[in-house]
Amino acid sequence: MALHPADEPGPYPAEVRHRIRRDVETDYPYVARSLNECGVKVVCVQHEFGIWGGEDGGYVLDFVGALRVPVVSTLHTVLPRPTSAQRDIVRELVSVSEMSVVMSRSNAMLLSSVYGVDATRIAVVPHGIPHLPFVASDTGKPRLGLKDRAVILSFGLIGPGKGFESVIDAMPAVIKSVPSACYVILGATHPAVLAREGEAYRASLQKRVAALGLSEHVQFVDRFVGRVELGTWLEAADIVATPYPNLDQSTSGTLSYGMAAGKAVVSTPFAYASELLAEGRGRLVSGRSPEAFAESLVELLSDHQLRAAMGRRAYEHTRGMVWWEVGAAYRRIFDRAAGAVAPLPFQPTPAFAAVV
Repeated sequence: MALHPADEPGPYPAEVRHRIRRDVETDYPYVARSLNECGVKVVCVQHEFGIWGGEDGGYVLDFVGALRVPVVSTLHTVLPRPTSAQRDIVRELVSVSEMSVVMSRSNAMLLSSVYGVDATRIAVVPHGIPHLPFVASDTGKPRLGLKDRAVILSFGLIGPGKGFESVIDAMPAVIKSVPSACYVILGATHPAVLAREGEAYRASLQKRVAALGLSEHVQFVDRFVGRVELGTWLEAADIVATPYPNLDQSTSGTLSYGMAAGKAVVSTPFAYASELLAEGRGRLVSGRSPEAFAESLVELLSDHQLRAAMGRRAYEHTRGMVWWEVGAAYRRIFDRAAGAVAPLPFQPTPAFAAVV
């Protein structure tokens, strides 16, 4: 099943049998009834407030309310300070779900403390990552024209709120100590941002780079890259930066992938980063502080052993997050939801793999 804006119909592969037009309310119960009749055993709902139709994505309740098969809900964002309407939507979605999945222990605790969800109905399954080799960054740099450069990488869909300005503003201090440093911002502009304001944000970053005289030290790669090319960029990186200013951010694929590649990660202390980068698995810096970013970037770029040890700890910690482990965890949850196995209570302290 696919959920999409009415003016963006696809294309989708043949496996997609049903489609919901996001803002067409009648599509939700119609597709739910179709699923009831086609023999599926469990429906997995991916919840994010911004992707479902209606006020605060409330149409999701029309969908799950019409289902007559077990539901497992994956909550991509758990807001620590929801509006009353947002809290009610999440609570009702969770109440009709056999199990609700979050991607961090901190989000599981928020569901219990802020939304009043029974902890035994929550499972923690981490953000999935590819299985990437643990290799020295110099192996990938020549393929990208970055030989002999000290590479700092940020990637993902580009748009305001990512905090790239903090790292750009840190670069003059970084290159004073590490003249070979290069900051790569990899990715296409977010489609919603592109539709709303075009490339104004990217242009503002480029203007900032020019004003600071950093044209030789900041590189924009303005395109979506596939899995293989992204792996090459990750291999070539010495540091992955996630300078996000929103400290309530629930997850970050960029941070997870950086750890998956065994890279030192420098990040603002948003909730997900604080959890994953604990115990020396990365470096947290105060939000919006170019000086703090510069200090950490210079320290790590100047100390290969420190950087490698941090990357190794990150790599080892994320082995339970590779896709086949995540898939196996979901299979166990789906089996429980379908009634094959009794529920397993949530435990807030063990590592991810132990929770499910």
